[in-house]
Amino acid sequence: MNTKMPTRKLGNLEVSAIGLGCMGMTFSYTPFPEKKDMIVLMRKAIEQGVNFFDTAEVYGPYNNEELVGEALAPFRKEVVIATKFGFNIVDGKMAGINSRPDNIKKVAEASLKRLNTDVIDLFYQHRVDPNVPIEDVAGAVKDLIAEGKVKHFGLSEAGANTIRKAHAVQRIAAVQSEYSIWTRKYEEDVLPTLEELGIGFVAFSPLGKGFLAGKMDSNASFGEGDIRKILPRFTQDAREANQVLVDLLNTIGAKKNATSAQIALAWVLSRKPWIVPIPGTTKLHRLTENNGAAYIELTAADLSEIETAYSQIQIVGTRYTEAMEKSTGL
Repeated sequence: MNTKMPTRKLGNLEVSAIGLGCMGMTFSYTPFPEKKDMIVLMRKAIEQGVNFFDTAEVYGPYNNEELVGEALAPFRKEVVIATKFGFNIVDGKMAGINSRPDNIKKVAEASLKRLNTDVIDLFYQHRVDPNVPIEDVAGAVKDLIAEGKVKHFGLSEAGANTIRKAHAVQRIAAVQSEYSIWTRKYEEDVLPTLEELGIGFVAFSPLGKGFLAGKMDSNASFGEGDIRKILPRFTQDAREANQVLVDLLNTIGAKKNATSAQIALAWVLSRKPWIVPIPGTTKLHRLTENNGAAYIELTAADLSEIETAYSQIQIVGTRYTEAMEKSTGL
């Protein structure tokens, strides 16, 4: 039986209040699960009211889009699929950014095939390309929209000025960036810009790459190919220091009969009515837990308690290595 989850608007695009980030099913978080299990998980998400699924050509590369396309094919009219362009892929590996208009159009055609669909609901520029004017990027997507191959345009990890310039050429439905209670840099200028322009915000890693779910103690280890193995926030010392943030979420959760993950997601949802978190998971019980956050209401007193406690917490470790921040931000 399908559950009706509350919905939110990203520009003119209506989606479930919580989406599903599909990246980890084939990319960044090893070991990868069985394909058949991920098809079951995505279809279970639909049963729980999720209609918003996030993928990209570089996740894999390619096999994530194929997986999402296969899983969602029977439900295509009921779901919103977001994918992304903006990288060169050479010999099956990411090889720098590329948002030249000819590449954008080539990627769109390939993504349509892999997703087994005739239209991409939301097409994001994955990372800003300093070598291509953002107006040209927006113009290329505007052409794809005119051709009926794309419905909505999005940017990822873009700054306020870039957003304004792109939006002037082609209306942006959503900007996607990392956002959680421990990654809040976009509150200063990006979120106010989005509110002014009527653009939605999609929060990836709303659970801090799993840390805020509270199941990662100081002894946790990460396998080869798991991105967290090289991230400054996931060293043993950083995890020990940052545990105070999970303790805060658990304190609030105890009052709400909720988990730290649910409070972390409810906090993101509480920030603005046009913010949609897209936690990723490969486990059915986590999917159900995450989606339960759509029904948790944090009161003004809860939010004040979180903010007061948060102001005393010093987050240890940057979210990415310096080299990653400079190159692609992935």
